[in-house]
Order: sequence, then C-alpha cells, then structure tokens
Amino acid sequence: MATIKDNKLPEIKKLYKLGYSANDIAKKLGVSIDAVYYFFRKHDIPRRGPKENIAIQFERKAPSFKVKENLNKEEQLLKQSGVMLYWGEGSQWPGEKIVDFANSNTQMIKIFLEFLRKICGINEKKLRAYLYCYSNQNPEELIKYWSKITNIPQKQFTKPYVRQMYNESKTGKMKYGLIHIRYNDKKLLLLIKKWISEYSEKY
Repeated sequence: MATIKDNKLPEIKKLYKLGYSANDIAKKLGVSIDAVYYFFRKHDIPRRGPKENIAIQFERKAPSFKVKENLNKEEQLLKQSGVMLYWGEGSQWPGEKIVDFANSNTQMIKIFLEFLRKICGINEKKLRAYLYCYSNQNPEELIKYWSKITNIPQKQFTKPYVRQMYNESKTGKMKYGLIHIRYNDKKLLLLIKKWISEYSEKY
C-alpha cells in the first residue's frame, strides 16, 4: 500500500479544512483511502462525523439559481412582495427542503412567480406545480388553466390531489383549485427565510 509522506501534512490539513473528504484527498494524491485514514491516525487529525460531512457537501454544492443584484425601485418592491407572500403563504416547516408556495389567487401566484424568475433567477426546468382540487372539478382542465397562467409546461405539473370528501359550501372559494408552486433547492428556501427575518426585524 502506498503511503503518504509526512511533508504532505500541511496540504492535507488544508484540503480537509476546505471540505475535501478522505476519498477526495485519496484521489487527489493517487493513494488508497486506507492510506489517508492511516495518515489521519498517525497525525491525530480528527475525522468528521456524517452530519458535518453532509453540511460541508451542502455548502459546496452550487445553487441552481442566481439572485439579481443592484435592484431598481420596481424590483425592490417585487422582492419585498415575493418575500411577504412567502412569509404568509409559504411552507416553512422545520426540516423543509423546498420552496413551496400555495394559493388559489391567480394574481398572488403570478407575483410570486415573477419574484422567483426576475429576482431569484431560478432554473425554469426545476420549477414544479402541484394542483389540489375537489372531485367535482376537472383536474385536466384546471392544469391547462394554471399552465397558461403560470407559463409552466403541463409536463412540469406533478400528479394532482383530488379531494373526494369536502364541504359543498366551501368549494366556490377555489374555483380553479389551489396550486402549489414548488422549487427544489434548499439554498433558495434558506435565502428566502433569511430575507423574511431581515424584513421582520425592521418593524
């Protein structure tokens, strides 16, 4: 088994501090992972736990969006509107990993999507829509409606939820059902939550 020379200690410490895994270091140095673990033990380099490794991998992962900088007044208003909408209607459960905004109001949906597209710079291919409706409504027609409103292709709509049991007196409140706008990137969710916190601290 090829060994690692002691003079590599500063380099390996630096790589490990930057978030490289033992496997990454082994590949970079052209040695086995066992050689790296032996080197760690020899020089008393504490190994990271699974949670720490996951956290580092998350930080190193490139975001799927690009936030717009230097906003004009109109864009600043759009950003504030989008953040406030998510504060009121967005999913913020502990452990949540995706942006999930739900509403039945077409204007609110349009504004939130404008925020995602113009301010957050999302990747359109990662955008998903999820319809919630009642069994006396036509899911296919509602998806066509929301696809036109949102400019999200129908192929990016996930399987709708059709509620069988419901109160007839309440169905009129959701003429077009309820739509979830979803974007799977935890970094964007954390950023929106950070913006919410910043706005809330101002008042």
